[in-house]
Amino acid sequence: MKLSEVNQMTQDAFVDAFGAVFEESPAIAQQAWNQRPFANLDALHQSMVELVRGMSVEQQLALIRAHPDLGSRVKMAEASVQEQAGAGLDGLSGAEYERFQALNQAYRERFGFPFIVAVRNHTKQSILECFVRRLENEAAVERGGAIAEIEKIARFRLMDWVGEG
Repeated sequence: MKLSEVNQMTQDAFVDAFGAVFEESPAIAQQAWNQRPFANLDALHQSMVELVRGMSVEQQLALIRAHPDLGSRVKMAEASVQEQAGAGLDGLSGAEYERFQALNQAYRERFGFPFIVAVRNHTKQSILECFVRRLENEAAVERGGAIAEIEKIARFRLMDWVGEG
């Protein structure tokens, strides 16, 4: 859709269209609607990002925890399904699946939330390398890193869904 159409949407239509930009968190879209009109895609993204950055730690953790484990076979939002498929995570071999599950579990045990990476422009191997490297981080660093990755995911989704014209 075009940005001019986005700027004319009712709040309900906006939330229907953009409620999934941030996983299972339509309240972000609901609040961002109040910032219309958006001058460009960057302004739309930035309005949503500022809302996330203004959340309490508990709210940010809830947002992080709304994301699925990478490479899992659980029901997830359609956007997540497509993103993970783009990185080849929908076709893991048995050994790869076991490796992802072991890393997911180790990460959750260490940090209390799922590992998040914007998988676009990643491969299975580069994701695994990120997993291993980030398991060494402190919890506060990882929470900040997860939010940064969520912001990237949101940007990619908005780029897919909205044209500047």
